[in-house]
Amino acid sequence: MTQLRGQLTERIKERSKDLFGYEITQTELRMLPYIQYVMTNDQKLDPRKVNQEERDILRKWKEAKHIEGGASGLGITREFWDIICSLIFLGYVDLSE
Repeated sequence: MTQLRGQLTERIKERSKDLFGYEITQTELRMLPYIQYVMTNDQKLDPRKVNQEERDILRKWKEAKHIEGGASGLGITREFWDIICSLIFLGYVDLSE
């Protein structure tokens, strides 16, 4: 059986441990396409689209030096961009488990 798009699977959990050093949450996985969209478009977060749980995740990514800024302008590292693309591929494109 194939997974549903955006579903946190064991394969994604394991890959996130390799890439981040920890197992991501379902919310983190679902934030990745939004961060990718923001960076390929206006590079500014829309505070109306980010809840408190997501703000906490953004804070964690800032502390890890993956991102900087936010509503006034978001910046990310090349390493974080590559992580985003890898996990989006596993969670939204290659749905074979």
